Amino acid sequence: MADGTPKIVIRISNLVVGFGNQLVLDHLSLEVRRGEILGLVGASGGGKSVLLRTIIGLVPKLQGRIEVMGVDRDTANTEQERAMERRWGVLFQQGALFSSLTILENIQFPMRESLHIPKPLLDELANAKLEMVGLSPEDGMKFPSELSGGMTKRAALARAIALDPEILFLDEPTSGLDPISAGEFDALIKTLQQTLNFTVFMVTHDLYSMQVQCDRIAALANGKIVALGPIAEVIESDHPWVKSYFQGKRARVITRATH
Repeated sequence: MADGTPKIVIRISNLVVGFGNQLVLDHLSLEVRRGEILGLVGASGGGKSVLLRTIIGLVPKLQGRIEVMGVDRDTANTEQERAMERRWGVLFQQGALFSSLTILENIQFPMRESLHIPKPLLDELANAKLEMVGLSPEDGMKFPSELSGGMTKRAALARAIALDPEILFLDEPTSGLDPISAGEFDALIKTLQQTLNFTVFMVTHDLYSMQVQCDRIAALANGKIVALGPIAEVIESDHPWVKSYFQGKRARVITRATH
């Protein structure tokens, strides 16, 4: 922006989400800046994926306001909602590929819904996305059950970027991958983000991913964001959960590398 203030693409205010008598998100507020990679970290079962799914409309909220790319989800009509959803892509933790479709058809699915273009052009665009994530046209002819874990993540990522999104939502993108595959996938996401200039909202527990990818970290505990900023700042937080997470034995390597 002209005055140097970062543009906010996701604005969450006093969000409350719960299931039955269990409150998961308790008046949570968070802003995501355009062009950044924001990593959301928190305890298992603490509401990270719930927050992501609430933002994209898969989980209803009890209170609060969610604004995405200038669109208030409470006041948007159906046409505005669909237009907004075409501007983001989502990579779910297990890929969530359609098992009865080939990889190429999976990538083409959002294209068919939105673009209305001839099949030869659909094939060309989908193959281009395959190439961008390091897969071949031959891989596109396979079904999800024929892919390794790493290839499944790449195929799901290709589908998530099918419409050249402005925001990419990632739910534990390196979960289930070995360290080498996870590192390669981290590098791929970073390269795509820099090339395509989209914003990334990433739910993660991977300390290495946070260090090499994220511009800022948001720590979620007790239903609220309790620390927010570059990882070097978040590590210094006095919040008990943040301290135990970032200063435990498993975090010593990243803590030393950050200082």
